[in-house]
Amino acid sequence: MYRLNCCPLAYDPFGQHSPSGLRGTHSRVFAFSKSGAANLSAEVIEKILDTVKKVQKLDPENPSHSLIALKLLLLPEILQDLTSNCFHDSAVAYGSALLHSECIVLCRFLQSQKPLPSPSSQCSGEGQVSPHSIPVANLLRLFQIPQISYASTSAKLSDKTRYDYFARTVPPDFYQAKAMSEILRFFNWTYVSTVASEGDYGETGIEAFEQQARARNICIATSEKVGRSMNKKTFDGVIKALLQKPSARVVVLFTRSEDARELLAAAQRINVSFTWVASDGWGALESVVAGSEPIAEGAITIELASYPVQEFAVYFRNLDPYNNSRNPWFREFWEHKFQCSFHSQNCSRFSLKTGKFEQESKIMFVINAVYAMAHALHNMYQALCPNATKLCDPMKPVNGKRFYKEFMLNVTFDAPFRPSLDTKSTVRFDHCGDGIGRYNIFNYHRANGRYRYQKVGFWAEGLILNTSLIPWVKTSIPVSQCSDPCKKNEMKSMQPGDMCCWICIPCQPYEYLLDEFTCSDCGLGYWPNAMLNACYELPQEYIRWKDVWAIGPVTISCLGFISTLFVFGVFVKNNDTPIVKASGRELCYILLTGVLMCYSMTFIFIAKPSTAVCTLRRLGLGTSFAVCYSALLTKTNRIARIFSGVKEGVQRPRFISPTSQVVICMALISCQLIIVVIWLLVETPGTRKETEPDKRYIVTLKCNNQDSSMLISLTYNVLLIVLCTVYAFKTRKCPENFNEAKFIGFTMYTTCIIWLAFLPIFYVTSSDYRVQTTTMCISVSLSGTVVLGCLFTPKLHIILFQPQKNVASHRVSTNRFSVTAASSSHSHGSSSQFVPTVCNGREVVDSTTSSL
Repeated sequence: MYRLNCCPLAYDPFGQHSPSGLRGTHSRVFAFSKSGAANLSAEVIEKILDTVKKVQKLDPENPSHSLIALKLLLLPEILQDLTSNCFHDSAVAYGSALLHSECIVLCRFLQSQKPLPSPSSQCSGEGQVSPHSIPVANLLRLFQIPQISYASTSAKLSDKTRYDYFARTVPPDFYQAKAMSEILRFFNWTYVSTVASEGDYGETGIEAFEQQARARNICIATSEKVGRSMNKKTFDGVIKALLQKPSARVVVLFTRSEDARELLAAAQRINVSFTWVASDGWGALESVVAGSEPIAEGAITIELASYPVQEFAVYFRNLDPYNNSRNPWFREFWEHKFQCSFHSQNCSRFSLKTGKFEQESKIMFVINAVYAMAHALHNMYQALCPNATKLCDPMKPVNGKRFYKEFMLNVTFDAPFRPSLDTKSTVRFDHCGDGIGRYNIFNYHRANGRYRYQKVGFWAEGLILNTSLIPWVKTSIPVSQCSDPCKKNEMKSMQPGDMCCWICIPCQPYEYLLDEFTCSDCGLGYWPNAMLNACYELPQEYIRWKDVWAIGPVTISCLGFISTLFVFGVFVKNNDTPIVKASGRELCYILLTGVLMCYSMTFIFIAKPSTAVCTLRRLGLGTSFAVCYSALLTKTNRIARIFSGVKEGVQRPRFISPTSQVVICMALISCQLIIVVIWLLVETPGTRKETEPDKRYIVTLKCNNQDSSMLISLTYNVLLIVLCTVYAFKTRKCPENFNEAKFIGFTMYTTCIIWLAFLPIFYVTSSDYRVQTTTMCISVSLSGTVVLGCLFTPKLHIILFQPQKNVASHRVSTNRFSVTAASSSHSHGSSSQFVPTVCNGREVVDSTTSSL
C-alpha cells in the first residue's frame, strides 16, 4: 500500500471549491512514498472526501439545521477566520483547507480581520503515529488550534497541561496496557518478560503496562528494548536475554510491527518459542508473522476495535483515474500502485477490482474524526448563532479554546456505520480528549492446515474472552510463574535479587497468615481458622461433671459424704452414751468435720477452674487435712502425756480437759490457715491456660499455682501426720475399751502409705491434668475414708450392734490423779466423770469421758 507523504499546502482563497481548483498546485502538496510511518494512505484521503460529501447531503438546503457543520465552510465568513485553510482533507471537497496528516484541525487566522495568507503559507500536518502528533500538537496549541487524531495512541497526549488542544478518536495506549494486564491476570501469568520498541510508543506503552501489571501482582522478569538500528545479531541477543529467565514463558511485546517481525525471526533462528502477548503494533498483521508462523503460534494480540466499512470498500474498488476527478493526487497513487505511467498510456488496463484488497484499519476512526469535527462545528453554530442564516459575529473569529472545551470535547453521537455486535457505537471524548478504549483480542493458531488470526475476545472497560476458541499448542494453558503459588498454610520467603520468586515455607500449626509473607503466632489458647486468616479461641479443657474422670471420684466422695453425715448423726443422737464420751466428743466432731471437708474437696477440684474455685482449692485442701490430723495429734498427744505421767508417777498432766484439747486443736489448725493466707498473698489465685509444646491445640484451664507450691503448703500436714504416727506408735498398747490409740495407729499407718503413694503419683501425672486431678481427689477421699473407717467404724459397730457394751462402768479410781468414788458416782449432773482403765499394765484415769 502506498501512502502520501504530506508537504506544505498552498491555497488560493479565490479558487473554486471543487478539487479542480487545486489541481494546479497539487504537485506541491503531496508526493508519493513507499515508506514512512507518518504517511497518509490514499484510502484515508478518499474516505475523508467521501465522508464530507455524505455529510453535505444530510441537509443541503439549510445549513443552520444541518447535522454537520462542515457545510459552514462554504460561507465566506468562515473562510476569513481559517488559518492556512486547515481543515484536513475534507477541505479539498469544500475548497476550505487541507491538512496533510491524519489529524483534523480547526484553524483560525490569528488576525481575523486580515486577508488569508498567501499561497506560501503552510498548513500544520503530521504523520500517522504519535511521534509526529506530539510536535504538531505543540505547534498548534500556540495558536489555540484544536486537533483531532485518528491514529495517535501515545499516553503522553492525554496530558492536558501540555496538549490542551489535542483530541483523538482512538484510545490512548493506557487502555491497551490495561487490557493486556487483564489478559495476563485472566490466565494467571504472573511472571512475564517485556520487550518494547525504542521511542514514545513502546517506552510509554510498556511503562503503562508495568504500572497495570504491578496493580495486579504481575511481576516483570526482565525488560528489553529493540530499535531500528539493531541487526540480526542484536535481536538474537534479546531472545537469549529472555531465555535467562526460563520461568517467564510469556513475553509481552509493545513494539512496532517491524520490530515484532524481527523478534519472531530471531526466535526461529534460535529455535525457541514463547507465548507472545502483543500490542496493536503487531495486531492482526500477516506481515509480522510471515515466515515465522510456528514461532508465533499461540500468540495473543490486541488491535483497536475497528471494523471494515463495506460500503467504502465497494466505493474505493470502483475508483479509477478517470472517474475520480475530485482527488488531484489519485493519478499519482495509481502510478505507484501499479508501477505504470499515464504518459505512456499503459495505466488504463489496471483496476482496483482485481487482486487482494485490504482495507486500511483506521478508516473507521477517520470517519469518526470527520463527524466529530462536523458535530462540534454544528453545535457551536447552533449555540452561538441560533437564528442566523449565516455566520454570526460571535463566531468571528472562531475561539479555538472555547470551541475545544465547550463543543468538541462534549460531542456525543452514534457512529455512522453499524459496528460489530460486541461493541457499542457511541463516539465521544473523555475529559482528556481521548476516545473510548475498545480492543479486539486475537489468537494466532493453526486451523485446517493453515495459520490464521482468530478473534477470541473483546475489551471495553472489561475483559471478555472465549477460551474455547483458543487451541493451546500443548492442549493446556501455558504456565508463566517464577514459583508455584503457595498453599494456604504456607508463606512466601522472597529470594534475594528477584522479588518475583519465592520459596514456600509452611506455617506452624498454631500460626496464621498475617500476610502472604508472614506467619504469625495465634498465641496460647488460640488456633488459626480454616482459612488461616484469623484466630479463634480454643475450647478450654477441664474435667467436666459428665466425664468418666469425674464420675469415679464424685461417686466416692458422695458415698463418703453420706457416710460421714450418718456417723455424725449417730454420734449426735448418742451424744451422752459412754462410747461417745469415751471417744472425746469435741475432738470427734472436729475430726468428722475434717472428714467432710476432705470429701467436699472432690467437688471443688472437679469444678471448672476460676478465681473463686482456685482460692477454695488452696484454702480447703490443706485445711481439711489440718483439721483431721490436728484433732488426731491432740488425741494421741494427750494419751501419750497421760501415759507418760502415770509411768513417772507425777501429778495429772496439764491441758487434758476438753476445752484445752479444743483450743490446742484450733491452734494447730490456725497454723495451716496462716500458711494458706501467706500463700494466697504471695501467689495471687487465678486461672491460666496451659498447653503442651507439641500439643498446642489442646488448652488446659488450670489454677495458676504451681504444683510445687501446693506440695509446699502441705508440708505442715506432713509434719502433723508424722507426729500423729509417732504418738500412735507410742500409745499402741493402750486397751481399746476406752481409748482408740490402737485404731489411731492403724489410721496413721494407712495414711502414711496413702501419702507416700500420692506424692510421686501427683508429680508423675502432672502432664495429664485429668489423671492428676483424679489422683488428687481419690487420695483426699481415701484419707478421709481411712479416718472414718478406722476410727469411727468400731464405735459405730458398738453403738448400733452391741449396745450392751455402751454402758458406763463405775469403779473407784485408785490413781492418784482421781477424785473420790462417791463424788463420781452420785454427781450425775457434774461436769466430770472418771472412768478407770488400764494402759500398759497400769490402772489410770481416762479423762476423755469428760464433757464440756
